[in-house]
Amino acid sequence: MGRFDDRVAVITGAARGIGFATAQRFAAEGAAVAILDLDEAQAADAAARIEGTAIGIGCNVSDAASVEAAVDRVVAELGGIHILVNNAGITRDNLLFKMTEEDWDLVMGVHLKGAFLMTKAAQKHFVAQKYGKIVNLSSVSALGNRGQANYSAAKMGVQGFTRTLGIELGPFGVNANAVAPGFIATDMTDATAARVGMDVEDFRAAAAERNPVRRVGFPDDIAAAAAFLASDEASYITGQTLYVDGGATL
Repeated sequence: MGRFDDRVAVITGAARGIGFATAQRFAAEGAAVAILDLDEAQAADAAARIEGTAIGIGCNVSDAASVEAAVDRVVAELGGIHILVNNAGITRDNLLFKMTEEDWDLVMGVHLKGAFLMTKAAQKHFVAQKYGKIVNLSSVSALGNRGQANYSAAKMGVQGFTRTLGIELGPFGVNANAVAPGFIATDMTDATAARVGMDVEDFRAAAAERNPVRRVGFPDDIAAAAAFLASDEASYITGQTLYVDGGATL
């Protein structure tokens, strides 16, 4: 018997990386999963690689109509919604004096507005059924990171958003928590290595040296934390942010 039998989990930005690993973890533990991504073809391809019940849906999380349509489709095709993982994200890194208004708005739109819209759409179902689990993806960059004024602000905003959800939705049987990953080996961090002119392995090795466990994280590390926070075992935890970073922020 799986931890998420008879549960429907929605994961945004799940065609690859942390989102896909999270979808795999939930499916392995019995959930029917909906993979939401901007590109529906990529979402469908990812869903086809999941062992278990999975669908792929195209969704622009920063657009209210797109979000409502996606959540309605999840409920219609999978029979409900019980878990929401707000994972979708982008980066538009630059130093403040070089950062454009578009760079700022795009990052805020996906991370903060996206989490707001998805949660607002899902909570209607959660409150009605007196049950729901929300996991938001923050980052250690919430604590400040050179060249990421937009991303850092958005990720700290996610933490404030999560605390408020815990207060507002707790009385209705809904738990809301956040995971703040440290350095995770993904296509996104590999692209950062290329942008700064470093070999990927050297880039990862340097990151590993900056935390006590002396390794980088992997998508499965974050998926495991998300699975715990979305489980009934974590029913007395809400409004919290769990840093999963190998101790880098100690």
